[in-house]
Amino acid sequence: MMAAVKVVRVRGRGVLRAEGDIDPVIIRRMHERGIQLLTGQSSAAAGLASLFRPSDRVGIKVNTIAGRRLSTPPEVSLPLSKLLTQTGLLEKNIVIWDRTNDELKEAGYKLQAGSGLRIFGTDAMGAGYTQEPLIHLNIGSLLSTIQADFVTASVSLAVLKDHGLAGITAGMKNYFGAIHNPNKYHDSNCNPYVAELFDLPEIKAKHRLTILDALVVQYHRGPSYNARWAERFESLIFSLDPVAADFIGWQIIERLRKAKGLPSLSEEKREPLYIRTASRLGLGRAAVNDIQLIEEDV
Repeated sequence: MMAAVKVVRVRGRGVLRAEGDIDPVIIRRMHERGIQLLTGQSSAAAGLASLFRPSDRVGIKVNTIAGRRLSTPPEVSLPLSKLLTQTGLLEKNIVIWDRTNDELKEAGYKLQAGSGLRIFGTDAMGAGYTQEPLIHLNIGSLLSTIQADFVTASVSLAVLKDHGLAGITAGMKNYFGAIHNPNKYHDSNCNPYVAELFDLPEIKAKHRLTILDALVVQYHRGPSYNARWAERFESLIFSLDPVAADFIGWQIIERLRKAKGLPSLSEEKREPLYIRTASRLGLGRAAVNDIQLIEEDV
């Protein structure tokens, strides 16, 4: 019998200040503890060193499509980049990225393309998409050259939220922001497309870590921000298994919906079946009995 895969949820009590700002001390503590618990190492630096080589070029794929209120904020991604440098990685070999420069700026990022940490979109000068589409199963897309060529290792630092078509958007669907034609893959609740895109060798072979930003969870009427259905959840979710991370994210959204008297995603005919498809493709685990959920407050 295979051992259960780990998913770690770290809750940072008070990480969201009253005015909505993120406490930098608590968010760093959340990253450090989450990585320690996930990897079983004595420190976050040792944990990350078990996942990344000093020679790696690491892409931190964020999600900034929804603006400042519901995007991966720099206050979450920048501390992760700092921790990565403690493993021997050079700042110039780390890029925080998404689809466009404008979306990154709208989410609060300052673009950087110099000799240190890089922050830019696929539409930045010198980036762009592959010249030829990558064909895999039902996928035929141009891939961001950041993912295709620059990075050797990838982190999906995604926002956990409801999605009107896919059911939820989390770590795997975050890679829709790496292709030129994501709108092509929203039929049938994005199934099997999210799973098949992740199965693309240029994504699957480079993906090392999923972190879900669940500081605020939009549990209904996503993927845009709607204050009425946004819960201050104050959590980060970590896993080496991309499917298990999304499965736990799905369960969190279902619990929040139930607590607020909303129907389940299945009842609304938008259950995220792509998560089960990903499991059938061998990308990870999508069953409660296969997952060891570790929860801790910091």
